[in-house]
Amino acid sequence: MTTWSQFTEEAPTISALFLRRHQATGNLCMLGTVRADGSPRISPIEPMVFENMLVLVGMPKTRKFDDLARDPRFCLHTATVDTNVSDGDAKLFGRVSDLHDAAVHARFAQMLFDESGMDIRGEKFDHFYVAELTGASTVEVEGDHLNITVWKPGAGEWVVRKE
Repeated sequence: MTTWSQFTEEAPTISALFLRRHQATGNLCMLGTVRADGSPRISPIEPMVFENMLVLVGMPKTRKFDDLARDPRFCLHTATVDTNVSDGDAKLFGRVSDLHDAAVHARFAQMLFDESGMDIRGEKFDHFYVAELTGASTVEVEGDHLNITVWKPGAGEWVVRKE
């Protein structure tokens, strides 16, 4: 599986579009997880790139994190309200691992405090999920067709044009 920093090197087009759409929505994305019964769950999340890791953290004891604890597979989709997808959209696929490193947690909490004033410094994290990517894609509208850029680890990016 691929770390965030490896992904940005192998998939510069997709990672740039993901970051642009991520920032345009105030960091809001939609997270797809697998429920205990095997059905899908879609939840809002505000993932962050921190120290070259894509981090999926949030309010503790939520169902989405229960899902990830049981089955680490996920899909992350940039949020959009534009039905024409004029600024494109991106999807990332992968698995999370739970990083148990108190020093990283402390630096993350300090960064949150510095950037937003949210003070969780000194609190224990239930989970600190770091994404390991297994695939990604974007959709961009260009005139009368779609360009779908696809990435798989080690294979680089390629474009599928849909008329």
